[in-house]
Amino acid sequence: MVERMSNIVSRPRLGISSCLLGKPVRFDGGHKRNNYVTGTLSEYFDFVSFCPEQAIGLPTPRKPIRLIKDAGEADVRAVEVRDYSLEYTQQLDDYARSVTPEMSGFSGYIVKKDSPSCGMERVKIYGKENSPPDKRGVGIFTARLMAQRPDLPIEEEGRLTDPRLRENFVTRVFTMFRWQSLLSEGLTRAGLIEFHTRHKFLLLAHDETAYRELGRLLSDLSVKAVAADLDSFAAEYLRLLMVGLRRLARPGKHANVLMHVMGYVKNHLTSDEKAEMLEHIEAHRKNLVPVIVPITLLNHFLRKYPNDYIAGQYYLEPHPRELMLRNGI
Repeated sequence: MVERMSNIVSRPRLGISSCLLGKPVRFDGGHKRNNYVTGTLSEYFDFVSFCPEQAIGLPTPRKPIRLIKDAGEADVRAVEVRDYSLEYTQQLDDYARSVTPEMSGFSGYIVKKDSPSCGMERVKIYGKENSPPDKRGVGIFTARLMAQRPDLPIEEEGRLTDPRLRENFVTRVFTMFRWQSLLSEGLTRAGLIEFHTRHKFLLLAHDETAYRELGRLLSDLSVKAVAADLDSFAAEYLRLLMVGLRRLARPGKHANVLMHVMGYVKNHLTSDEKAEMLEHIEAHRKNLVPVIVPITLLNHFLRKYPNDYIAGQYYLEPHPRELMLRNGI
């Protein structure tokens, strides 16, 4: 069932681990303030902070907790480091279940890496005493969050230092925000088709299989579809869209999309302009220049030879240009 937002918001709202905003909620009474989050991203996002460990009643400061999994056990547990009899698994899971319904209007979530409550991946799981930990865990809170909100863009602050992962996450956040804005205005067949049309090349740059699958899905959407059918289509559409966008847009994929876009203006280009455009696309394909270089040149030609269809494509500007996210990929 599609969740509808009752109020239109002016910019994306994200959940975030409280310590990343500089709140002193860590087990040692400290924080892990992230300057990129609080400096750059806060200019474009509104944050709602959560500290699961504090929320379930653990004091600050407190004894740290860790994930453990004994031989023969199916489930990972969260326990106090020095006293495994003090377990907090169920409390953390229950807290996540209680707050995820409040996140229907969230466009993303940033979690604290390595945390036994909030980590998204590669969290240490301890087994036998003195044995090396297995780095394949997920924090208890975040595991439930991902299960309850599988379409929500979620990322760790540590991975945001990687230019390609950072650009991917912010792309998904703004795509989700545009989707939520569409729902706020009232979902219609025409609105869904327009949304897809404007995101086609963006999706193609990430996942051609999802691009084709969503095209087939939309072609099955009846003109006479009733509201319930439309909701069903929309839920499946969002699922496939967000799965596709999780795949990283690599230089070869960008080059493929840029060639497609160039096709809409190539009949207007002079032979020199075509050669210049192709040279820049090939340079990016070989990873010699960031993708912003051919995109900037393409935008120049589109201003010179306007095309309404291409002008509406979010591929050309999926997020605010001031973030300069494509300058490093």
